[in-house]
Amino acid sequence: MITAVVRYKLPPQIDYAACREHFHKIAPSFREVTGLVSKHFIWSESGWAGGVYQWERIEDAKAFYTGPWLEGIIQRYGMKPQIDLYETFAVADNTRGKVELFKETVASNDPEQI
Repeated sequence: MITAVVRYKLPPQIDYAACREHFHKIAPSFREVTGLVSKHFIWSESGWAGGVYQWERIEDAKAFYTGPWLEGIIQRYGMKPQIDLYETFAVADNTRGKVELFKETVASNDPEQI
C-alpha cells in the first residue's frame, strides 16, 4: 500500500468555508479513481490544504498525479502541489477493529517524489 501526502497553499480568496464547500462538492468524484483506497481532504489554519491518499499501487498514484488532476490543482491554486509518497507498512484501523500488515511494494525501491 502507498500513502501520498499532497499539499498546496491556498490563495487568499479561498478561506476555510470555501475550501470546505469545494471539498464536499468534489469528494464523491474520488470514488471512481483507479487504485485509490481512500482520500482524506485536509485543511490547516496555516493556509495549506490538500489530501492524504491511500493507493493500492504506486503506478496508480503516479498516473493520477501527472494527469488532468494536476492541471486542475495548478489552475485552482496557482501552484504545483507538494507530493510525497510513502510505503505503508501497516494500518491500525480502530473503526473496524483491525490491523493490516502489508508486504513490500515497489516504493521501497523508488524513493523519488513526483
